[in-house]
Amino acid sequence: MDKTIRVQIFELVDEEYQKFASALIPNVNNVVGVRLPELRKLAKKIAKGDWRIYIEHAQSEYFEEIMLQGMVIGYVKADIEEILQYVAKFVPKIDNWSVCDSFCVGLKFTKTNMEQVWDFLQPYLSSENEYDIRFGVVMLLNFYIEEEYISRVLQLLDNAKHEGYYVKMAVAWAVSICYVKLPEPTMTYLNSNSLDDFTYNKALQKITESYRVDPETKKRIRSLKRK
Repeated sequence: MDKTIRVQIFELVDEEYQKFASALIPNVNNVVGVRLPELRKLAKKIAKGDWRIYIEHAQSEYFEEIMLQGMVIGYVKADIEEILQYVAKFVPKIDNWSVCDSFCVGLKFTKTNMEQVWDFLQPYLSSENEYDIRFGVVMLLNFYIEEEYISRVLQLLDNAKHEGYYVKMAVAWAVSICYVKLPEPTMTYLNSNSLDDFTYNKALQKITESYRVDPETKKRIRSLKRK
């Protein structure tokens, strides 16, 4: 089956897009160049068929093959426990921000299984692996920046210590989304946190780049920058 999937992937290659995508994802040299909407169409088709057989035998030589597996997991219909087993098997394959972030945004079953997925994420957020933590942080920013969770989310972001660039950038991104959605608790956090200077200042920068923050507030946020 999977050889057929690879053939289908290669039939969708766009050489111009390959150059563009490769430039966006440093240290990844196995991009063949398929646009994400095309991969999503293929993933939906696989998810409607015998997706368990596909995942069991899926090859992971190319960037798109890994991305496709993650998308399929997001589309399948199954018991939450079973899906989370597939998520757990997939996370170790994540080695770049693009696969991580596309995978996370597709896990929409989280919305109807909030507490169960929350518990599932905790070990990733305390991992020593850069992309384990990024996976956890991006899941938080996609699904958990709500009043019920905000204090716990901010605490987890504060505790997500890792020297990896892609962890720092994910935490900064998440803090900025927290501010845009829930400014009051996030401002309290910004006034008292243990983020390193790079992550903290990046979070402020991202807040000021948001069109949902007014000019006066942006001025106030800039004044918080650490020298």
